[in-house]
Amino acid sequence: MYQIKKYLSLIKFSHTIFAMPFAMIGFFLGVHQFLKRDLASSVSDQINYALGYKFLLVIFAMVFARSAAMAFNRFLDRTFDAKNPRTAIREIPSGVIKSKNALYFTVSCCFLFVITCYFINPLCFYLSFLALFIILFYSYTKRFTVWCHLVLGIGLSLAPIGAYLAVTGVFNLLPLLFSFIVLFWVSGFDIIYALQDEHFDKENKLYSIPAWLGKKRGLFVSESLHFLALFLVLYTGYSAGFSYWYWIGSVVFCGMLVFQHSIVKPNDLSRVNIAFMTANGIASVVFAVFVILDLFTNTHFIN
Repeated sequence: MYQIKKYLSLIKFSHTIFAMPFAMIGFFLGVHQFLKRDLASSVSDQINYALGYKFLLVIFAMVFARSAAMAFNRFLDRTFDAKNPRTAIREIPSGVIKSKNALYFTVSCCFLFVITCYFINPLCFYLSFLALFIILFYSYTKRFTVWCHLVLGIGLSLAPIGAYLAVTGVFNLLPLLFSFIVLFWVSGFDIIYALQDEHFDKENKLYSIPAWLGKKRGLFVSESLHFLALFLVLYTGYSAGFSYWYWIGSVVFCGMLVFQHSIVKPNDLSRVNIAFMTANGIASVVFAVFVILDLFTNTHFIN
């Protein structure tokens, strides 16, 4: 049990709360489309079984992909983490987990992710290699580009479209819109999190928006990205014909974006973790619950 706890801490398993709810949105968008197109009373039991099976596979794929990405990031950043007082207590620099074991764990999760995608459908299997490249490549980006936050956003934005593909096997505009919401939302709050390491990043020649522009202008970039996410939330709801459940969730989601910017200031980073974890965790879970509720209660929904 102690070994499991060590690895759950290594990959910050609690942070799964950011992307997983959007994966569920993508999955149930796919279910809605699938049932509308293919459901017949004579095969309903078979379809329910198939969707339940796909649901478990999507959960496993999400967990394996995120675990691989996080463990690899910790492995690659182990030297920098050891120098940074804020991160020196992490599992690898503190010696709780050996670096080679973290790498073995990464490889294992990559393998399990690809195998899981193989059992989902051929398209997801082929795209699993591209997905792995993106989420693992992110760990290198802080070494050469200030836009590393956007690469992280792209990685997490794969969740809704990937889950939709798992059910339907085809692309669609609506889950892509949710992917872009994730892209701008995640990139924005990652900049807020990076404010803590502005000076460290400068001293160690690491790239980030705060290290490049400073805290004040870095927060402005974060606000701009969150404004784009807010706009897309509104546009998606209107264009797809969502009803009041969606708009209740949207109010909470957008309110959490505003809230986190109200409590983080260039000269006061004491509540960064509240903004990063609490506000964004509430935003993603509540939004997903109300979007999914709307999908199955709204007769005017367009998909």
